[in-house]
Amino acid sequence: MKIARHKKILELIRDNEVTTQEELASLLIDSNYIVTQATVSRDIKELGLTKMSINGSTSKYVAIENNEKTINDKLLEILKAGFVSMDFAQNILVVKTVSGMAMAVAAALDALKWDEIVGSIAGDDTIMCAIRTNDDVIKVMDKLSNIISY
Repeated sequence: MKIARHKKILELIRDNEVTTQEELASLLIDSNYIVTQATVSRDIKELGLTKMSINGSTSKYVAIENNEKTINDKLLEILKAGFVSMDFAQNILVVKTVSGMAMAVAAALDALKWDEIVGSIAGDDTIMCAIRTNDDVIKVMDKLSNIISY
């Protein structure tokens, strides 16, 4: 049942601009799946879905494909599309993004699995990354600069 539901979720987010968990739950119910908001939330996490800006003011759920090359290409696209600027305070890196893109950019940063990044928290247009050391902040900023300018 879960595998079929996951397949349906991927189909629904591909064919519709699903912007909330409630919308996704409603579409699943309309497709004869019995779900709760908690189930949909778990499914989103398990599928690794993230939100991407549609028009600068609205964001929709998207799936990053499992192909390693495709994932890296998508991550780079997300980082480049959403990045505005960055600054730091000791070991905290603050990344400014296009409005509505912070969650997608933070997910992309986390997926890169850089040892220097302990974790990140995203708002609407701002990400705070906890970096292991003050020196590591400069390394991360250099890596991000290289990606953005490539």
